[in-house]
Amino acid sequence: MSLLEVQNLAVSHGEIEVLHDLSLTVGEGEIVTVIGPNGSGKTTLLRTLAGVLRPRRGTITLGGRALGGEPAWRVVRHGIALVPEGRRIFADQTVRANLELGAAAHGRLDDLPAVLARFPVLRERLDHAAGALSGGQQQMLAIARGLMARPRLLLLDEPSLGLAPRLVRETFEAVRRIRAEGVSVLLVEQLATLALEVADRGYVLDRGRMVAEGDARDLASNPRVVSAYLGQRAAPGVSSGPGCQPAP
Repeated sequence: MSLLEVQNLAVSHGEIEVLHDLSLTVGEGEIVTVIGPNGSGKTTLLRTLAGVLRPRRGTITLGGRALGGEPAWRVVRHGIALVPEGRRIFADQTVRANLELGAAAHGRLDDLPAVLARFPVLRERLDHAAGALSGGQQQMLAIARGLMARPRLLLLDEPSLGLAPRLVRETFEAVRRIRAEGVSVLLVEQLATLALEVADRGYVLDRGRMVAEGDARDLASNPRVVSAYLGQRAAPGVSSGPGCQPAP
């Protein structure tokens, strides 16, 4: 069953249209990844879904509720939380204060024990300044803060950014656990191979357009997807791998 449905989404920066009639879905309990070269519009897509940017046209629905054009504070109340690129934690505030800010949309801290159980390292540092955490710990804090909003859909923007390989693996394992606990995930990631390993399905975004979609394993085995991800012009027939199809 679809949780998120995006149809014919277009987004502009000023007068320049940067996303062109995108369509995608995320099912209940599913991890979906969007991969593609730098500048393809991945972050713009997530910011639009989170209500930070307004779409030029198209529809966004979550569980059947239309959210396109709603401000970010309403979007988060309806069940979408964004973990932004670069983490964007409040470095001079404590870990506890960062987590409490994540719950601001509904004003309840009941979920704090469960969130800390997912990330024990944060429980040990609740009263430490967030800026004193390691990069991996800061990423866990950013994800935990997003979960404090009680999302039905968690948007993750480049969670591996700046992390050592071991910490990247730990972060992706945390994503798997989040899905196992009932939260759907839409993941934007430059480490395409790892993203496709953790995801159920994937989309390839190139220059503001979806050029392929399909089962994550089929995309990972399609050599044409690699060229699209590396930022080269997507060749005609990008769907030639088994189970992979061009986005409509």
